[in-house]
Amino acid sequence: MQLQFLGATDTVTGSKYLLRHGDRHLLVDCGLFQGYKTLRLRNWADLPVPPTSIDAVVLTHAHIDHSGYLPLLVREGFTGPVYCTPATHDLCRIMLPDSGYLQEEEAEYLNRHHASKHEPALPLYTRDDALRSLHHFRPVAPGAAFEPLPGLKATLTHSGHMVGSAFARFDDGQRSILFSGDLGRPQDLVLRPPEPVPAADYLVVESTYGDRVHPDADPLPGLAAVIKRTAARGGVLVIPAFAVGRAQALIHAIHLLKQRQLIPDLPVFLNSPMAAAATQVYWKYPEELRLTHEECVVACRDVRIVETGAESEALNSLRMPAIIIAASGMATGGRVVHHIKAFAPHERNTLLFVGYQAGGTRGAAIVDGAPRVRIHGEEIPIRAEVARLDDMSAHADANELMAWMKQLGKAPRAAFVTHGEPAAADALRQRIERELRWTCKLPYYLERVALD
Repeated sequence: MQLQFLGATDTVTGSKYLLRHGDRHLLVDCGLFQGYKTLRLRNWADLPVPPTSIDAVVLTHAHIDHSGYLPLLVREGFTGPVYCTPATHDLCRIMLPDSGYLQEEEAEYLNRHHASKHEPALPLYTRDDALRSLHHFRPVAPGAAFEPLPGLKATLTHSGHMVGSAFARFDDGQRSILFSGDLGRPQDLVLRPPEPVPAADYLVVESTYGDRVHPDADPLPGLAAVIKRTAARGGVLVIPAFAVGRAQALIHAIHLLKQRQLIPDLPVFLNSPMAAAATQVYWKYPEELRLTHEECVVACRDVRIVETGAESEALNSLRMPAIIIAASGMATGGRVVHHIKAFAPHERNTLLFVGYQAGGTRGAAIVDGAPRVRIHGEEIPIRAEVARLDDMSAHADANELMAWMKQLGKAPRAAFVTHGEPAAADALRQRIERELRWTCKLPYYLERVALD
């Protein structure tokens, strides 16, 4: 067996791992690169292996940096099955067509305003490409064994990062390998903690927060403080949020704060049809949630769903305190970009980031203090308050990653640290070597490793 790293090396995006088993090829995750232009250009380059030579795909979860390359893979000739949990399938049915639509919409906007160096600007793939890719999905129940390739057994186990997220473990009878995907947190507001999974001979582990520890405090007071400050100024709070995962946690958190009368009863707009649809998927899988059905229903009652583009545009004229939750979480596209354009130039407003901001994204630039950002060819000044709450992250921090690895019990022959910026990945590597005394490596892009 051989493992090749086609993504998520020196970055938190583009997760793709190629397993060669005999003369067969399996792709574990199939994500888009995001962030720096040098990374995004990889989305347009040919894969190192022809898509026609890939026999199957296994997804750990539905986030676009793990699933978003699938429409292109299918368009370029992939004909095999895509295995994932039923919840991941349900979410991909929402997220992949939306990804295609957003890329078409962005290209159309750039062409209409002549804001691109390319004539014409083209989408990476279309909504129709995404819809065609959905025909390849083959959902598998969590915990059920299946064979993505002949002689290779696999299982998917709930990992607590989002509904449907899973550890992916493979065993050919001679060796085994475990992929963490994105590891969730033991005390998430909405999701149950990760489930136990057997150790393996090889481990591929994420390191998004490999050099950081989340605040140990309840995240609700910090969120309440930001909301009250903004309301006192008469401003609008804009929260770029991942439509799947963070949006649902925010809806629940804001409901709790209102219920406890810790914040003013401001209108809350969920300006993401995808987030609204994803919320319904979340409530469909109560076995993965900490919340009861009644708690889910009540949390959504005060949220106003923004459906149309015209309704979204009208929000930009708000002159009263309000909360707008909109995708994308790193402000790389989607409706939130138009809200940043409208509200960032004014001191009374606030931009609140509650998820990881990959290097090279608009969100990362704003969080790092950029005085202005470029949106649709215009330089937009950032005069609004910029706030960040890492304690609402859906990713395990460095201590939680270490605790998860310790509970595996058996040391792997080798651990490969991926899905992290260089400093975070190397910090986790050092901790693994120092505290666990495991053989550990930071793989480089396109590196191949023999799994003996």
